[in-house]
Amino acid sequence: MLVFGAVTVVGTALGGLGSTVVQRLSNPVARYRQLYLGILLPFALLSYVAFRLLGLGHAVVGGGAGMIDRLLATFAELVAAGVVGLAAYAPTVPGVRGVRDIELSTGRAVVRMGRYVLALSVFATVVTAPLETGLSPLLLLAVVATLLVGVQVAAPWLIPLVRSARQPAESTVETLERRQERARLSVRDVRILDTEQEGTANVTVRGAPGYCRLFVTSTFLEAFDDETATAHLAVQAGRQDARVHARVVGGLLLALVPLFVALADIGPLWPLAGASLGLATLSLWATRRGVRAADDYAADRVGPDTVADALERYAAVHDMAPSRRRVPNPFARSPPLGNRIDRLREQAGE
Repeated sequence: MLVFGAVTVVGTALGGLGSTVVQRLSNPVARYRQLYLGILLPFALLSYVAFRLLGLGHAVVGGGAGMIDRLLATFAELVAAGVVGLAAYAPTVPGVRGVRDIELSTGRAVVRMGRYVLALSVFATVVTAPLETGLSPLLLLAVVATLLVGVQVAAPWLIPLVRSARQPAESTVETLERRQERARLSVRDVRILDTEQEGTANVTVRGAPGYCRLFVTSTFLEAFDDETATAHLAVQAGRQDARVHARVVGGLLLALVPLFVALADIGPLWPLAGASLGLATLSLWATRRGVRAADDYAADRVGPDTVADALERYAAVHDMAPSRRRVPNPFARSPPLGNRIDRLREQAGE
């Protein structure tokens, strides 16, 4: 427990220091995302590895050797790493509140993030459960694939468990249906995610073909006019058409195959690890192409200038400058927002 306390203190200091630095940089909103993904998340993952090596979970649950005891120990270690991540995240909330000029309380933000941590801990424990049963690596890969696909299918019902969601009023449904028809977005129903304090204007579609649910944030409904909202819905329709989310999940599973083959001692470890990295990079390239195809789809529906304006409006609502890169990031799932806008402007000029 002494190690847990020390790591938590270090995480808190790391988050506070990182937030102080980020606030002094240009485009701080985008830099906060880089801080979370590039520093705080890896730190939480490293803390999990440390807790695992030190046997923190077994110390918490009593050190039993049974399968249930091992699963509880894994869950305890995951939750402990999640608490470290929350401790690192909490000092950044005032900085985000300042650079975005929103009324997001630290307590609300930490509680909301805590729901994600708990859900991810449960999911990760379920995924690792087959490891405790002695399954062969190839059978384990099949189990992991089944679980990942199952989560995607069940996402319309799982998301409301970790986010505050409500059914829209009848007038809102009518407005969204009119916009969806113009965007050619086909979904079964809609849920509104409460983002009154966070100020995030997002829209996403989750679920399997035949039952897809549209999730829009309350800020999305308030901040975007009819043209802008329709353009964003058209982008989602384009992502459906290009199966962008399926590319992400399929690419992840494909990249895992060489690793599980290596675990089965069928081939050499390092070449197979390199093959896994190559497949992951290739799948991310395919995902970026899918994002561009979705932009093209939306441009055909509402016009490239309208889509570009909608993306610029999205950046303005989130108080960030659209980023641009001359050389694509091979590990990014989406092209930089500024590059997407420039590409649409070029289409409009043509």
